[in-house]
Amino acid sequence: MRSVFISLILVMLVASTVLVMASPNEKPTVVCTTTVLASIVEDLAGDLVNVEVIASPTICPAHYDVRPSDVEKVRQASLILYHGFEPWIEDLVKASGSGAPMVKVSGPWSTPKFLKDKYVAVANALRDYLGIDVSDRLDKCLKGIDEVDEWLKGYAEEHGFTNTPVVSMLWQKGFITYLGFKVVATFKPPEMVSAKEYSEIVENASKANALLVIDNLQSGTELGKKIADEVGAIEVALTNFPKTAPGLNNVTKVMKYNAKLLADALSQVKYVKELTTEVGNLRSEVGLWRTLSIASLVINVLLAISVGLLAIKLRRR
Repeated sequence: MRSVFISLILVMLVASTVLVMASPNEKPTVVCTTTVLASIVEDLAGDLVNVEVIASPTICPAHYDVRPSDVEKVRQASLILYHGFEPWIEDLVKASGSGAPMVKVSGPWSTPKFLKDKYVAVANALRDYLGIDVSDRLDKCLKGIDEVDEWLKGYAEEHGFTNTPVVSMLWQKGFITYLGFKVVATFKPPEMVSAKEYSEIVENASKANALLVIDNLQSGTELGKKIADEVGAIEVALTNFPKTAPGLNNVTKVMKYNAKLLADALSQVKYVKELTTEVGNLRSEVGLWRTLSIASLVINVLLAISVGLLAIKLRRR
């Protein structure tokens, strides 16, 4: 019996030694509630950690329905990053039994300045809770964001964004204002817009001759399309999250992608205006030719009458 007991102790010691030796080689798992946070972690430490995402980028995280697989993701977490607007996160963590630290990375990421703040916050979390120093990578990322900032400003000027009147979904207003557009009306998520608010939006948009109605993809596009149809504007849906289209691996790429969508939408406005002007000119030409034709017909009739009267007079002589 004693020899068996000693053997068990030896086995346990060997097993614990193996676990201790193996653990340093295992990557910690960072669970992120959105692809915004996940993309930042991937940019800063993609090869140093495992990254798991909870909410799909195609829907608003506030409306996300938690799945059983999400519980397992959180259970394996070494660190949990969230924004603060996810109503389900605390219940999910509780259900998983996870003891991983939760770090709230709050605030918007709609402009380069705000986005830089998020990168700094995530870098600090990786250092403080996982002991991972990403200072050099952070500097490169911040420099890259500054470069995108300059690109966006130049692109906005080149494509005439400044002071162009638009209607914007509230979650896109920060980015739209940053690009120089003049936001003449905003609207909340469709389920929060009353009939009175809708009428005011349409009235303000019509008075200001809004050219675009800018939707937030994750909030739905039906309301924006309805407003656009009513005021005679072009509707365009922007995304707030990476991974909603091929190549959109982080927020800076999302910003450039959205800017190009806005430029394309303004090109449509220009095309429609040119087409409307051309149709108007054609109508004017048609009207002119119609007038000339009628005048010519009247003149011909008068000439015919004159000739007839002259012929009658000549016969009487």
